[in-house]
Amino acid sequence: MSRSLEQDAALPSGPAGLEASRAAALKAARQGGGLIRFFRSPQAIPYLLLLPAIAVILSVVLLPLLISFWASFTGYILTKPATLFQWVGLRNYQRLFVNADFWWAFGRTILFITIALNVEMWLGLGLALLVSKITFGQRTLRTIMMFPMMFSPILVGFQWKYLLNDAVGLVNNALFDLHIIHEPIAWLVDGTLANLSLIVTEVWMSTSIFAILLLAGLMALPKEPIEAAKVDGCNGWQVFRHITLPFLMPFVYIAMTIRSLDVARAYDMVKIMTNGGPAQRTELLWTLMTRVGYQNSQMGMANAMGYISIITSIAFTYYFYRKLTAARAYMGGAQ
Repeated sequence: MSRSLEQDAALPSGPAGLEASRAAALKAARQGGGLIRFFRSPQAIPYLLLLPAIAVILSVVLLPLLISFWASFTGYILTKPATLFQWVGLRNYQRLFVNADFWWAFGRTILFITIALNVEMWLGLGLALLVSKITFGQRTLRTIMMFPMMFSPILVGFQWKYLLNDAVGLVNNALFDLHIIHEPIAWLVDGTLANLSLIVTEVWMSTSIFAILLLAGLMALPKEPIEAAKVDGCNGWQVFRHITLPFLMPFVYIAMTIRSLDVARAYDMVKIMTNGGPAQRTELLWTLMTRVGYQNSQMGMANAMGYISIITSIAFTYYFYRKLTAARAYMGGAQ
């Protein structure tokens, strides 16, 4: 004990002393006392404080992931718990690869993500450029822009389901009053119009995310390159094309990465507005997954769909990360 006190007294004070004490604690962990001696040292306090959070994450995230991964290789039927241990290998994945309903839902999901992200990006960019030019009331406008993203997808689904109702919906009533139509449009009954309605709803709800992030990028844009370009005779389009847009591209890819993960898991809004109908023409990957897993009780098949969806999300994330790295390199940023 006295030897330990002498060693602590010999350590310097301040940041250097903290580093020295941490190094001494790690050295002690590798020597006589091992882990027990390390966890008794002050340097172990951050790790001990994180242990409850780590335990919760392992129990509510990692454990269900492992169980669902196992279930994707079994013939698990929801109403027959014993089938969780019925190993079938790759049979669920092989059946999915020849399942027409799965491929229609998968392709529809990819198309939904592609259209929604691009429309949200361009509309968000336009909103950001307009708001950046306003000098009075800009904070109020920024707050108003955030309102749609504050609503839950379930609430947004109910709102737009009412707006697009073919009998009492506000959209049809407005078109009637303007004498644009003479009979109601079945927005959520026709397959093409229903998919278009879902995309419009998603764009309305999430465009503000792009607008806020791109507005932050515009506020961080240095003024010197723009002023130098104007002095050299560049017009507004040339300044935007060669200076503003390249500077904003890292912000665009960050927003697309975040939104691609959210849109790929679209379920609540689709469930409320169309429930995958009519005739499964608006069914996305996650609505198909829930129908197969909970209505048909084929949880093994549903978990296989889930991991295909995870792989798809990882592919989108990797693609946008590569584009982000290229955009930062183009602007001379860190890799």
